[in-house]
Amino acid sequence: MQNLAPIALFVYNRPDHTRRTITYLQKNLLADESRLYVFSDAAKTPADEAKVEEVREYLTTISGFKYVKVTKRKENMGLAASIINGVSQLVEAYGKVIVFEDDLLSSPYTLQYFNESLQRYEHEEQVMHIGAYMYELKGDKLPPTFFYRAATSWGWATWARAWNNFEPDIDKLMKQFDSKKIYDFSIDGTMNFWKQMQQFKAGKNNSWAIRWYASIFLKGGLTLNPSHSLIQNIGHDGTGVHSNNEDMYQVNISRKPVVGFPLEIKESKVGYAAIKHFLKNRKGNIIQRLVRFVKQKL
Repeated sequence: MQNLAPIALFVYNRPDHTRRTITYLQKNLLADESRLYVFSDAAKTPADEAKVEEVREYLTTISGFKYVKVTKRKENMGLAASIINGVSQLVEAYGKVIVFEDDLLSSPYTLQYFNESLQRYEHEEQVMHIGAYMYELKGDKLPPTFFYRAATSWGWATWARAWNNFEPDIDKLMKQFDSKKIYDFSIDGTMNFWKQMQQFKAGKNNSWAIRWYASIFLKGGLTLNPSHSLIQNIGHDGTGVHSNNEDMYQVNISRKPVVGFPLEIKESKVGYAAIKHFLKNRKGNIIQRLVRFVKQKL
């Protein structure tokens, strides 16, 4: 496969997670033909400095890729600004990018899936995002891949033509929503996407991802997703800056290559229904919710 997309990896102060993420990436088909760009954010507080330096020392040992470049931020940018900056830089240079954070384990076929999808839908303006993570969905009629409205942020890819539509201004985004759009944006009210928008406006989160999804949604864009996840997030162990200690989004990584892509550019009714069912029931019964609450508090 020619003209492979560069990989952007964003890291901070979790050396063990970073090592595991890299180890899994190195085992990917196409890894040795891919360029890896690592963006290492600077410590936010003195307490983080030692771990940030440990991560940076490890980054000097990375091999197994066609090319490795490490950018060491001199000041703490925070994850959102770092991702926006790094993605913008790489799509300008290459026209496309694959994006990882430091807590994502990948299938051996994840890079293959990304690059094939990026090539296949390169000129389809409505397709704006390629996701690799997927919930544990139920249903025997799910296709290998499908189009859906929301953008997952745990392993993804995009093109410059789509990223050019990213709107970072929350006020500009929110004023384009009415009650119908809010309902549709929130997957028929089953997911708190609109609440995330409100929390960002109130300064309670600093999510780039919710603004990226909103940008896609308001353009009528679609995202491509696998029915069986090619990514496992290991950051829900309480170590992440923006994650809780929870297991509702744990999955079994697919160990098979993705074979089969949709020909028609429209949202999958089957995929949408399966995701809606998962989101509606993801928190489980009252006992499961109580156990999760206690874990998070501890």
